[in-house]
Amino acid sequence: MGERVAIVTGAGSGVGRAAALALATDGWSVVLAGRRREPLEATAAAAGTANTLVVPTDVSRADSVNALFDAAVTAFGRVDCVFNNAGLNAPGVPLEDLPLDRWQAVVDVNLTGVFLCMQAAFRVMKNQTPRGGRIINNGSISAHAPRPDSAPYTATKHAVLGLTKAASLDGRKYDIAVCQIDIGNAATEMTERMSAGVKQADGRIAVEPRMDVAHVGRAVAHMASLPLEANIAFLTIMATKMPFVGRG
Repeated sequence: MGERVAIVTGAGSGVGRAAALALATDGWSVVLAGRRREPLEATAAAAGTANTLVVPTDVSRADSVNALFDAAVTAFGRVDCVFNNAGLNAPGVPLEDLPLDRWQAVVDVNLTGVFLCMQAAFRVMKNQTPRGGRIINNGSISAHAPRPDSAPYTATKHAVLGLTKAASLDGRKYDIAVCQIDIGNAATEMTERMSAGVKQADGRIAVEPRMDVAHVGRAVAHMASLPLEANIAFLTIMATKMPFVGRG
């Protein structure tokens, strides 16, 4: 197999960094995208001798996303995999008190950003030789079940589920496999508060178990490694004892 090229958004920390490092370990050339250059450079340094490219990107802007894909193709000639991981959350406040600008900011990154990256990926993948590629969307457990006071995040992640299904169908004719990974309680800065306790469905505050984020990185790398004739359409990886399965 020749050089394999992956783009990872939100690659400067957390799940994005773990996925980028796992892909790099597996021999992929990895394009690291995110808002701030410094964390991306730190990810590139952690990847050691792996072939990486840092491209500061705002996924909510079409021109920035197009520049990202242009940079990837210029540097490596093609794009074989895109991990749409960049995400934003809003303060945990009652729905009726959420400022409109916070709602819009989450929608712009979590939903429009995924759409823009998928659109750019389709344009590249359907015209390259060999044709096709894989798009992995970060859906989150919130694509299936909400937390209290999480309307913007939950709504966008449910929408990503719909986008994944629609794009999976639309990508068939171009040999583009589209799939989704749903992650629960990976140990990152975003979930640090769970160690002190987070609000449950019944209003209680409870500590929740977390898992090593490296497991998520390996799962993404496995999904990416499959030949295009096979696809893990949906994969859920979660801390075994987190309150997702069951009544709460």
